[in-house]
Amino acid sequence: MKKILFLFLISFSLIQYSFAQEFSAGADIFNLYMWRGLDLGGGQPSIQPWVKYTFGTEKHEFSVGYWSAFAIGGNVNQEVDLSLNYTYNGLLTLNITDYFFPGLNTGTKNNYFEYRSDQTGHVIEGQVMFSGTEKIPVSLLFTMNFYGNDAKKADGALFFSKYLEAGYKAHVKGLDVVPFAGFCLDKADTDKGEVTYYQYAKPGLINLGLKLSKSVEITDKFSLPIACAVVTNPGLNKIHIVFGISLGI
Repeated sequence: MKKILFLFLISFSLIQYSFAQEFSAGADIFNLYMWRGLDLGGGQPSIQPWVKYTFGTEKHEFSVGYWSAFAIGGNVNQEVDLSLNYTYNGLLTLNITDYFFPGLNTGTKNNYFEYRSDQTGHVIEGQVMFSGTEKIPVSLLFTMNFYGNDAKKADGALFFSKYLEAGYKAHVKGLDVVPFAGFCLDKADTDKGEVTYYQYAKPGLINLGLKLSKSVEITDKFSLPIACAVVTNPGLNKIHIVFGISLGI
């Protein structure tokens, strides 16, 4: 798997010079770190720094970057993710994300440079996302884990955990409004002690909510993006309200 990631990085470096290039960085600050209906921050406020390098054309855009999450209130489920993206015409995105949780893993699984399939703490996921258009304001996301520390079945095989999410984009009185619904697509045999990656025993709705966002103008040269969402997990009978701000350079 290290070789695959290395080849991706080499490929990006070889073709970057013929394209427009841009570095960007920033951080998001949220009262909770919610991910696909799950509270991954242990109920603590979360600061989420990121850095990204983008190159390509308006039609073919590539990017590589790191995203992370650190609980402000303590060492709870830290996360550092590497992502490689290709976006076609601003509509269709193909993504590979390497998830890593240094505050959660132990032993060899807490070694960032350990990629052997039976010992790594990394989870490698593939994504396909349709962003929608003005005429079709619907977004669709499908993801599947295909390597690493994914949930395992009783016989030791990976679940190849799968997730599907749909959202609808609307603009109401200056607010971006997005209702969304996300589904776990895997089934665990609880009689054999199996647990899915999304902590739910069967295919079903695990991430249902409404997100409101707006960029608030502070000065002529600076605007502050803010967002608030009501997030429920019907599968686990949970509900959360999330509020955050974004800063970027």
